[in-house]
Amino acid sequence: MALKLGWIGVGRMGYQMAERLLIAGQDVSIWNRTKSKAEPLTKLGGKVVDKLADLSGVDILFAIVSEGKDLEEVYFGKDGIVTNAKGKLPKIFVDCSSISVEDSERIRARLKEHNIDFVCSPVSGNALVIKAGKLSAVVSGPEAAAKQAMPLIEIFAPRGVSYVGEGELARICKIAHNVMLGVVIENLTEITLLANKMGVPRHAFLAFMNNGVMGSMFTAYKTPALVNLDWTTTFTPELLRKDLDLGLELGREWDVPMPVTAATREVLQQHIGKALSQPNSKDILAQDFAKMAETMAELAGMKLTSENKNVGTGLES
Repeated sequence: MALKLGWIGVGRMGYQMAERLLIAGQDVSIWNRTKSKAEPLTKLGGKVVDKLADLSGVDILFAIVSEGKDLEEVYFGKDGIVTNAKGKLPKIFVDCSSISVEDSERIRARLKEHNIDFVCSPVSGNALVIKAGKLSAVVSGPEAAAKQAMPLIEIFAPRGVSYVGEGELARICKIAHNVMLGVVIENLTEITLLANKMGVPRHAFLAFMNNGVMGSMFTAYKTPALVNLDWTTTFTPELLRKDLDLGLELGREWDVPMPVTAATREVLQQHIGKALSQPNSKDILAQDFAKMAETMAELAGMKLTSENKNVGTGLES
């Protein structure tokens, strides 16, 4: 049965995820705070709407926003879809954002009052990963609703969609995922700087790492950044700090020691603090979190320059 889909949020990730649904022939109506950013999707058949309430006639509503407060705003705010629904509300809301367990629980309870099933579906990857068709997702929530949504999620997350159970379990998986992301980039930067300072070119060291058992999709697609100092944004340092804090909060709540995560958080804070001392702090903090390599290099008495090497991301088809 053909379904009408709604989509909220076309940032770096959301645009390409909605684009994949449209390319697959899905009927998608789209709302974004800045309408002009969504309008190119009309060339693929997307229907860009003016108001969130205009999405109330869809069967399944997807969203991907920055924080829990943003999700509450688009659902329940002054101009939110639930607040201003015209007619029947969608029976399933699917959220692909990275938000806290507490925010997710609160939103789920409010949606339940309207007989709406809330499916959590955070994803693993970035815009480059989506473009390469290698995005994956983790899903939790009411099983029947999750199973109805999962074939659609697989369109933009073809690498795999894992159902992990009821409630907010997918949120926990995503927080754990992003904690590991932060720890890996910090350690990868440390060892790359060590090898580099002792005379090993960064591109050669990272080629060795990526070809070995410790290499991964993540280490490969971060290689061009570390080699050529390309800080094109995939994820900002402040968003990474938010996720590290969420992980540390869960660790304290559940009595799980997380000393490596705590140390990573402090290194990241050094980078953010240094950026805040600069007149162009907003520009620095808008760049990719891997730019913390420059801050770490300074602490090592190094001044990084681009190696100007044509290195792949590992995502090339």
